[in-house]
Amino acid sequence: MVGTIVNFGAIIVGGAIGLKFKSILPQRVVDLLFQVLGLFTLYLGFSMVLKTEHALLIVFSLILGALTGALLELQKRTDKLGDYLQNRFNLKGNRFSEGFIVASLLFCMGPVAILGSIEDGLGGEPKLLFIKSLMDGIASIAFAASLGVGVIFSALPILIYQGAITLLASSLGGSFNQVMITELSAVGGILLVGMSINILDIKKIFVIDFITALIYIVPLIYFFG
Repeated sequence: MVGTIVNFGAIIVGGAIGLKFKSILPQRVVDLLFQVLGLFTLYLGFSMVLKTEHALLIVFSLILGALTGALLELQKRTDKLGDYLQNRFNLKGNRFSEGFIVASLLFCMGPVAILGSIEDGLGGEPKLLFIKSLMDGIASIAFAASLGVGVIFSALPILIYQGAITLLASSLGGSFNQVMITELSAVGGILLVGMSINILDIKKIFVIDFITALIYIVPLIYFFG
């Protein structure tokens, strides 16, 4: 899990630097930076979605994910967690939850997070996660400057998510195939598109309610892909 630990640290350091910049950047610049991040997230999401070869299974996984999210009230619970952390650590600003969710999704959803964690779990040198750490560190500077301290707290989901994939890959060995990784990334791409719509204030999408689609796509691809 060396790669994930390095990634965890890079986000914290980058977020801290971003918070420092936030205090000296004009609000106009911060707003423009936020729009750039939204557009980039939209591009990244679409680039991941377009690689799918099992669109129907993607739709089924999203439907199942939406039903599960609605029943478990995942978005509401996540928002409450963000509010709790904001109050617990006496953090000011009304974008804590947004920063936490946006950064967590962007850093988790990319194919490099999956591929790099699998590489790490299979015993290879975690080169992909080292590259991702550099990218996430730079991105967290921009995110923290726009969204605040919630971005730093997004390092925790990264540690849990990538760590779990690493441990799973270590246990299952070669069970992960390229098709499964591609479709996982495609579902993640759709979630990023939804997140970008939120970032750009186009429409409120309850992205967290769809998050379990990432779980459902695995058996769907295994049995029907």
